[in-house]
Amino acid sequence: MKTDLENARLTLEQGKYTRVLCRGGETFSRTERGVYPLVDWLRQGADLRGCSAADRVVGRAAAFLYVLMGVKAVYGTLMSEGGRQVLEQHGIRGSWDTLVPSIRNRTNTGICPMEQAVKSTQTPEEAYQAVGETLERIQAAKSTT
Repeated sequence: MKTDLENARLTLEQGKYTRVLCRGGETFSRTERGVYPLVDWLRQGADLRGCSAADRVVGRAAAFLYVLMGVKAVYGTLMSEGGRQVLEQHGIRGSWDTLVPSIRNRTNTGICPMEQAVKSTQTPEEAYQAVGETLERIQAAKSTT
């Protein structure tokens, strides 16, 4: 019998999902890129405690959000060193295919805006607020163009 983390990882690898969470036969998945789906689940008050997560990209911001969600394990196809450290500090088992110093932005011209937003935050709550503010700024910039 496969573990929740194995099921999440297998579903991520076989589907067109960006993240998959599994818990005891339940599966939660999203296809949107970035941290928005994690923020959306938190805003909805989704009970994802005890889930194991598989994600395409896990940076420091996503790791803090997973802490707030109460997941027990996180696999990332790509994980930043900062993401790994956050998970470790909060007792969440982390695994990855590729570990990098930091997550780059989508054009590979610099650091991901979410990594930048949480670079000096110390708590998951501070990170959640910083991520929310950054998402709002990005959305506002898109709506004016």
